[in-house]
Amino acid sequence: MNPLHIIFWASLLLIVHSYVLYPWLLHLISLGKRENEDYYDEDAYPPVTILMSAYNEEKVIAAKLDSIMASAYPPEKITVITGSDASTDRTNEILVAYAEKDPRVKPVIFNERRGKPGVINHLTGKTRDAYIIMTDANVMFHRQTIPRLMRHFRNPEIGIVGGNVINETVEKNGVSIQEKAFMSREILIKYREGITWGATIGVEGSVYAIRKELYTEVPRGFAVDDFFISMNVLRKRKQVILDINAVTYEDVPNLMSEEYRRKVRIATGNYRNLRYFARELLTPWKGASFAYISHKVIRWLGPFIFLLFMLSNIMLCSSHQFYEYTLWGLFGALCLPIIDYFLSKIGIHIVFLRFVRHFVTMNIALLHGFINNIGGIRKDVWQPTNR
Repeated sequence: MNPLHIIFWASLLLIVHSYVLYPWLLHLISLGKRENEDYYDEDAYPPVTILMSAYNEEKVIAAKLDSIMASAYPPEKITVITGSDASTDRTNEILVAYAEKDPRVKPVIFNERRGKPGVINHLTGKTRDAYIIMTDANVMFHRQTIPRLMRHFRNPEIGIVGGNVINETVEKNGVSIQEKAFMSREILIKYREGITWGATIGVEGSVYAIRKELYTEVPRGFAVDDFFISMNVLRKRKQVILDINAVTYEDVPNLMSEEYRRKVRIATGNYRNLRYFARELLTPWKGASFAYISHKVIRWLGPFIFLLFMLSNIMLCSSHQFYEYTLWGLFGALCLPIIDYFLSKIGIHIVFLRFVRHFVTMNIALLHGFINNIGGIRKDVWQPTNR
């Protein structure tokens, strides 16, 4: 067989596998699987420390603390340590005032920016409790969020429990509809990975609980700290799961430019993680490795796979009419984001076209992140997404 045919069909199969076949196969495999049922009773919940890294979060930090303190979890078993990462707005003032009225809140004020990984490394060393909940300032808790996360730790095999982030605000004139749909699908895939193999690949960094003894300090340059931490728990042969009922709420960025910047940052860190967790690629027959390759690695390599697919299609188009049709279809699909861009400029927003543009933009952001990673990650500090 012509090598170009192999490249064409192999690249197409990889793309279809990651985005279509793997979620479908995972759904079938997970049928009949049961969630962890080895729960703590309410009167046996262990103490927990909630850690946050906050930078210029004056708009949301008080509401976030309120949502934690309104939890159905026993109040005497909750401690909140918030590291203000050299905030320049009223974040420090709000934290100090809150701590004065509620001693469970303990602010740590940094004078120089460290970035989220540096902050949580420092704060983790200050905790006394055996369990930690990592969370972001802009993600609001439901009353049952903490109980739903913590109940699973009665099972000694479980190392991390991820939460479910629900995006509340959607607007047709941006990308919030598309991002909400993407994240909802991702949550479902991660949930099924957890109940199938005990191997949720990358919990949501905005809310997850972990046994402190399993925490691995995040090295400098690993911007995607949540993925690094959860994959190291899997390396230690403990389970990483997601409780779909441990609900939190977050507003989705609606501007394409803001979402692009966020995805470039994540992609830059992902390629660093890809190098670090290379040995997991050598055992694709194991559930966790199969999930990692199918769910993450193929997607991270997506821009290069798409380029191979397109180039092989161009070179094959004169060999058979089929490849001519697929090439026209490919060019037509690539024109859709451009059409959507110009339509949006005159106030016309078509949801399907925005989905295509969102998908293409995600892959361009991956390529941008790869280039950043090749150049070297020089900082762990990132400008937060505007909300």
